[in-house]
Amino acid sequence: MAGRGRGAGGAGACAALLSVAGLLAGLVGCGGGAAQDTARGDVQHTLDRRADAVLARDPTAYRATGSADAEVPANLTDVPLTSWTYRLTRLDRSGSHATAGAELRYRIKGYDSAPVVSGRSLGLELRGGRWYVTSDRPAPNTGEQLWEQGRVVVERGAHSLVLGVGRSHGALSDYADLADEAVPAVSEAWGTGWARRVVVLVPKSLDGMGALLGSPAAGYRGIAAVTTGEAGAPGRTPADRIIVNPDAYGVLGSFGKQVVLTHETTHVATRAATSGATPLWLSEGYADWAGYRGTGRSAGQAAPELERAVRLGRLPATLPTDPDFGFSGDAGRLAQAYEGGWLACRMIADRWGEAKLNDFYRAVGKHKRRTGAVEEAMASVLGTTEEKFTADWRDYLRAQLG
Repeated sequence: MAGRGRGAGGAGACAALLSVAGLLAGLVGCGGGAAQDTARGDVQHTLDRRADAVLARDPTAYRATGSADAEVPANLTDVPLTSWTYRLTRLDRSGSHATAGAELRYRIKGYDSAPVVSGRSLGLELRGGRWYVTSDRPAPNTGEQLWEQGRVVVERGAHSLVLGVGRSHGALSDYADLADEAVPAVSEAWGTGWARRVVVLVPKSLDGMGALLGSPAAGYRGIAAVTTGEAGAPGRTPADRIIVNPDAYGVLGSFGKQVVLTHETTHVATRAATSGATPLWLSEGYADWAGYRGTGRSAGQAAPELERAVRLGRLPATLPTDPDFGFSGDAGRLAQAYEGGWLACRMIADRWGEAKLNDFYRAVGKHKRRTGAVEEAMASVLGTTEEKFTADWRDYLRAQLG
């Protein structure tokens, strides 16, 4: 009888609450922790079933996890996936409804040594004791995935995989051909110590490109292509994607298209050696250098905006800064930034040799922070100072463009 006090009363109250919770199917019991933990496990189980359905390309099993985006397995039919998982990161429950955050991780067979990671925002509903996905969208400030824009058409090249929406195999084969030329060209410049294969995404339009990047499309209007992947990310090199702006890319001639894809492929090759210490004039300039390498194009042909400025007496005082490369800024300023970075790398290759250019790039990227990275690499690899290098670069611009 000694146990019949506050403890016993509490137990009775708890039993009553659990009984009511059973009737209402969703209210948490004493303390709420156990029920919430159970919900997390149940939601994760639903997401695991959803992932299995994608890998099995089973639309029936996918629909059994919820009505959201029921066409996803069909849109991914031809994409050679080797893994697809969800990891629940947040769950906010209110009765039989919940919102959640999750990380989607997937890899493409033969191309991704590390997974693509994409944040997702989910809506969920509890029905008959089981959670169902009612909405599945990109997390805030996160881009769409290509299959969310329609059925993905796949074209395989010798060194490339091209994924497109709203395009024929014949149209995508042109991208594959150019990418297949870009990969060995980049290896000749950078070396073979990289994957030597690329994945190219071709959305329907500029708006589709913006959606994949999670940014306003207008900011990429004049940009033919970009490469995703976080420079300096910890762990293994991330899974890069070359994303094409079909509007801007489509108006280029065959030479321009090749330079663009070689430039972007260079970013894939150099990703492991690129870090937060690498300034954009070096990473973008090197990619342009690889893109123009061996083409025979003169400085004036490849740098018309900078040539115009030099001939008007507006010689840049410093190497391009990172803000100069902003896509939403002045188009002339952006062009001059790319051209200036290219000519800086071209000057290194001309004066110190291509091997030294590669050594310099790697030495800068090895630094843990931006401050001092360029200066120390210039001293150790090129035997010069940043002040002297800048003066030499300005003289080089005069000689090449004046």
